[in-house]
Amino acid sequence: MSHPRISLALQADAFRLPPRGGVAVFGPATDISDLGADVVVQSRLATDHAYWQARNVPVVLALAARPQLSVVFLPRAKALARGLVAQAVAETDGPVVVDGQKTDGIDSLLKDLRGKADVGQVISKAHGKLFVISAAPDALAAWQLPAAPQQVADGFVTLPGVFSADGIDPASHLLAQGLPADLGRHVADLGAGWGYLSAQVLGRDKIETLHLVEVDHSALECARHNVPDPRAQFHWADATAWRPKKALDCVVMNPPFHTTRSADPDLGRAFIAAAAAALAPQGRLFMVANRHLPYEPALAQHFGQVTEFGGDARFKLLLGERPARLRR
Repeated sequence: MSHPRISLALQADAFRLPPRGGVAVFGPATDISDLGADVVVQSRLATDHAYWQARNVPVVLALAARPQLSVVFLPRAKALARGLVAQAVAETDGPVVVDGQKTDGIDSLLKDLRGKADVGQVISKAHGKLFVISAAPDALAAWQLPAAPQQVADGFVTLPGVFSADGIDPASHLLAQGLPADLGRHVADLGAGWGYLSAQVLGRDKIETLHLVEVDHSALECARHNVPDPRAQFHWADATAWRPKKALDCVVMNPPFHTTRSADPDLGRAFIAAAAAALAPQGRLFMVANRHLPYEPALAQHFGQVTEFGGDARFKLLLGERPARLRR
């Protein structure tokens, strides 16, 4: 299946595939079959790596060679989107193609680029836009992402584009405040982000091992800074597929609930199933969720006992006990 705007842009000769040097792709996984075979994808998400590797497409954290053409698919985070465009301009010996949905800010980005770069033909289709830019390497220097995590609050550091990059997430804070003193010896934080919740969990002396499982490589690198504890083990992985070598006493989590701008409760349900599969028979799951998200049926499917143990007007704290052994 072709990408609707890339195929149209190639037909309209808005840009041409290079005869040599290959194509670099930045941003979320999407269809790139129109870009030919000589493509390398730069992504920080473990899910993207699994997606592209299953399709025999090389995927890297950083480009090893300068491409002749780069294509940037906009992520949802504004600062990250601008950073990827700036990176592509700086690292590419040729034009840069920018593609995105209106809901991901493509119109705003296009407006901001005018005057900073030469913008070619704009292709509009399927609720999004594609255009080609060329610019001096330093034209977008102000958009470059920082090379190292930056301090945000209470001594913690983050990077643009990671979840709750501007400060402590209120739902994670609420869960941290509501956790009991005894969580067991072996614990996991699924979707650990930049490590705030894990840092609070490790205030408990009884914990021997805490697994931080996070799909976003940048967030996990921040967590390494924020959780300098020898009991912490860091896993760059999809939390819905990760399994510990030994069953756990406890899982804590503030699961993501959307992959686009629309809510996707199935993602949280997958986290619940993964938590149940990782726990020992007497293990417990402590999680926080937005009040409107219907996670109780999924919890009842995977746990023998489900309790709401706290919360406020925006969030609910949920406890799952006695994980269903058939689901492990």
